[in-house]
Amino acid sequence: MSRWAIGALLGVIAQTGLAADSMRCGGNLVSVGDRAFEVESKCGAPRQRDLVGFTDGYSRADLKIEEWIYGPSNGMLYILGFEGNRLIRIESRRP
Repeated sequence: MSRWAIGALLGVIAQTGLAADSMRCGGNLVSVGDRAFEVESKCGAPRQRDLVGFTDGYSRADLKIEEWIYGPSNGMLYILGFEGNRLIRIESRRP
């Protein structure tokens, strides 16, 4: 693969954001599957908290979908997705 192609690929990845299974908050680590109260106790209150909506599940109770924003930290913005108070996604991107 040429240098140009590698550079272009890295540029696209940097612009779209990267998904991760864990995020470091100071000396603490939060991971997909953690509960919202665990994330908040390890990372503090988020910079912003957005209610995205509710699941369209077929169960008796729909689950709340939220996004929490942390950062920027070291030039990165972190967007954490929660479904029913469980962390389901960690995304990082440059602001």
